[in-house]
Parts: sequence; C-alpha cells; structure tokens
Amino acid sequence: MRLSARSWPVRAGIVLGVGLATLGCASAAFAKTTITGTGATAPQLLYQKWASNYSTARINYQGTGSGAGQSAIVAGTVNFGASDQPLLMSSGSPSLNGNPKLMQFPSCIEGVVPIINLSGFGNGKLKLSGPVLAQIYMGKITKWNNSAIKALNPGVSLPDKSIIAVHRSDKSGTTFIFTEYLTKAYSGWNKGQGMLINWGSGVGAAKSSGVANMVKQHAGAIGYVEYTWAVTDHIAWAQMKNASGAWVKPSLASFTAAGTHATYTWSNGYVTNLENMKGTTVWPITGETYILVRRSQSSYATGHAMLSFFNWAFKSSTGVSDAKHLTFVPLPSKAITAIEKTWHSLVKAGSKPCW
Repeated sequence: MRLSARSWPVRAGIVLGVGLATLGCASAAFAKTTITGTGATAPQLLYQKWASNYSTARINYQGTGSGAGQSAIVAGTVNFGASDQPLLMSSGSPSLNGNPKLMQFPSCIEGVVPIINLSGFGNGKLKLSGPVLAQIYMGKITKWNNSAIKALNPGVSLPDKSIIAVHRSDKSGTTFIFTEYLTKAYSGWNKGQGMLINWGSGVGAAKSSGVANMVKQHAGAIGYVEYTWAVTDHIAWAQMKNASGAWVKPSLASFTAAGTHATYTWSNGYVTNLENMKGTTVWPITGETYILVRRSQSSYATGHAMLSFFNWAFKSSTGVSDAKHLTFVPLPSKAITAIEKTWHSLVKAGSKPCW
C-alpha cells in the first residue's frame, strides 16, 4: 500500500466526536506549527513517512517534481523545497545558482533503477549496462531481442518485441540523476543532461508515479524511478553492470557503497555527484537528494520547527529506521554535524539563528 501523508480532515472528524475534555487536548494538538514542503517525487514516500511519524509539528509534503520544488522555495510559497538536482555554488560568492537567499543540504542517498514490463522477467532477471540503456533512450536500440541486449543476457530468451522507453515529461531530479549517469557511462550519449530533456522519442509521463504507472500499463516498456517506487508498485527492475564491470542489484548496501564517495562541505553547497562510481558493490545510478530552505526566516518559531523536523529525521531511531526500511541511505554523523553548523550560521530570523 502506498505510504501517504497524514490525513488531517479525518483526524478533525475524530475530534468532533469526543468529549469536551478530550476536545481541549485535541485543540491544543491542532495548534502545532504547520511546515509545508514540495518538490522531488523520488524521496516523496520517505518524506511522507517521516511526516506521519513526527508528532511535534505538522509536516505537509507534496511531491510535485524537483523543478517545481526549486521554483516554490525561490518564490517563498513553502517552508522548504526538495530537489534531486542540487543548485550549484556560484564561483567567488556563497550563493546557490547566484541566489544568496537560499541554503541547501542533502537529506539522504537514493538509488534510481531501470524498471521493465516484460512477461517472464522478474526482479533482476534482465541485465543491462550503461551503454545499452543509453542507446535505448537514444532510440538506437528498439527491440528487446537486439544483439547488444542478448550479449548481456546469454542463454536468456528475449522477445521480438518493441521497446517503449518511458521518460519523465516534467522537470525531474530523477531525470537529472539518470542523465548524469548516462553521460558518464556512455561516451556517445547525445541527449544532454539535466531535469528536462528533449528526448526525441519514447513516451513521457509526469512524476515518479506517472512513469511507474506507464510502465505497468504497457508491455515492453522500460522506465526509471527511485527504487522504492519499483518496490511499492511491484514493478520488475533490471540488474546493472557498474563502472568496475561487476553485476549489481539495487539495495541499501549497493546504494551505501556508492555513498562512501560523498563529501559534505558547504563550500561546494554539499554537492556530490555519485553516478557511475567505481567499486564492485556500487549501484551505478545513485545520487543524493536535497532540501532547499531560505536563509532569512520570517518567524523564528517556524524556522526552528522546520529544522527540528529534519534533525529528528536524521538522528532519531524512528527517522533512521524509516529511511532504511524504504531503502534510502541515512546521512552519516559527520554530514549531520556539518549541516547543522551551517543551519546555525546561515538560517536566521532577523539576527537570531533558527538552530
């Protein structure tokens, strides 16, 4: 069953049916600060799980896509934005994409996986490589029994069936991670990299849920989503050959292996690209996902409540367990220490640090 954010109207309905004494307690609970966030759909299930388990404030997160998350935090319409594509630190000044009003930090490490709809092919039965995946999305490999796919799957009967390459149609951080990987894994990749690509072929779908549903509905389809979407939607995923030539499966361990290459310094905006890292156990399509906040907070209480939520998510046994259960790699303690020091120095209400 898909994880979802809290259903506040339902809880309100419950309050209406209790006695006056209980109603007083419930009313106090409803006075909690509400924190709003929007953006990346890849970590949406994790953020909503964290929200459902957090009791100190109400957290309302909507998965709208990384591009929408970046736009919303720049416009100041939410308390935090979320994006799988990081903003880059501008040369010579401590600003992100030239915007000195923002700060960003990673929330976890995630893996993006190819998902397929091929009869008889369950999880990991099909093997793919970066060059083959790239040529599928370039429209050069159009049949599942193509010789390049056969070479990766000796002894496996592949169907003479057309490939339907499903991609994100919206501004997507998952597309950013995916195309960063294809750029590094295949020298012939010519579609560019970023959140919005002119694919020229294939079928587009909005958000992670749209890609997952499109693949499920069309025999012969292939797509790319964060691993947890594949698991929760029961869609088969493919093994990948990594940069060290080893066959690997998506897992918490293989994402963690890629994450050992991450660095955590504000001087580069906490940006680390983890795609196509070497190591026999590394999942090749791995990335970090980021939270964007405004440095100047209109209210200390709201700014502190927001940062307290992420502190709980990063450090509490429940927050860490939620991440691992959904196959996201929690941040190491050195990252959390560095991030919270940056909160203290940059995120303020007036002159007062919110952390």
